[in-house]
Amino acid sequence: MDLIPISLKDANVFVEGLHRHHKKVQGHKFSLAACKDGKIIGVCIVGRPVARGLDNGLRLEITRLCTDGSKNACSFLYGAAARAAWALGYEAIGTYILASENGASLKASGYKFVHNVKGRSWTCPSRPRTDKRPTVDKQLWEKSRPCCRAAHRRDEDGIANMNVAMQEDDNG
Repeated sequence: MDLIPISLKDANVFVEGLHRHHKKVQGHKFSLAACKDGKIIGVCIVGRPVARGLDNGLRLEITRLCTDGSKNACSFLYGAAARAAWALGYEAIGTYILASENGASLKASGYKFVHNVKGRSWTCPSRPRTDKRPTVDKQLWEKSRPCCRAAHRRDEDGIANMNVAMQEDDNG
């Protein structure tokens, strides 16, 4: 399997054609494609966290992962997305899967189960919406950058500052 960058437009075309329960996404930080014998067999779209409370500037979310069912393509893309996130300086990457899914590809890629998320609608009386996503329960899975922890804050002008400290080794 090979890894290549892919435009959001092309990744969305793949998602529209093959994803079981989601449609295309509006934006991204980057997208990746898995290829085998010159053919795209899967895509991974990575963006800012949808939940505002998780969007600290150092975290990314896999908003779509879609394959044609090729063996190990999901694990390959989950792992590649995390490595790309670390290369760009992010400290964590996460994704949501349906509660009915077992997370085998996430486990194989080193992601950890965080918690269950109760399914709900985005609509409210003050802003009615049409649900475009499944409103069933989901699971949050996450992978953290292994070598660093980052302290992130915004100064008085709203500019992000980051202080990175190496984690102490357990062996001293």
